[in-house]
Amino acid sequence: MASSRGDTGRISRAIGHLREHYHEPLKIEEVARQCGMSVSGFHHFKSVTSMSPLQFQKQIRLQEARRLMLGEELDAASAGQRVGYEDPAYFSRDYKKLFGAPPLRDISRLRSRLELGDSVVRA
Repeated sequence: MASSRGDTGRISRAIGHLREHYHEPLKIEEVARQCGMSVSGFHHFKSVTSMSPLQFQKQIRLQEARRLMLGEELDAASAGQRVGYEDPAYFSRDYKKLFGAPPLRDISRLRSRLELGDSVVRA
């Protein structure tokens, strides 16, 4: 039981590391070492987050890219590159899988909803 609590604390540190360094290539060995875990012990990550470390990183990257496109008005290729994607086509595929639409269509839809919300608030 104590070991399980210790692993959860280490996984929490790993989550923090991934949130801070989401734009960098994921090196499981390095993250595990920094959190005081073995690579094989890192399998607890999925039991805590319901995702593999790579899936977790990907979700953070895509959410940040969405924020950049919506808030800073970056185009999809620039946002993808900024969050760590090297291939714009791969970024678009992953984005569509997570959000249900390609980046341009998703951002247009979100902006329309925001504008509609603004006009409802003003009325």
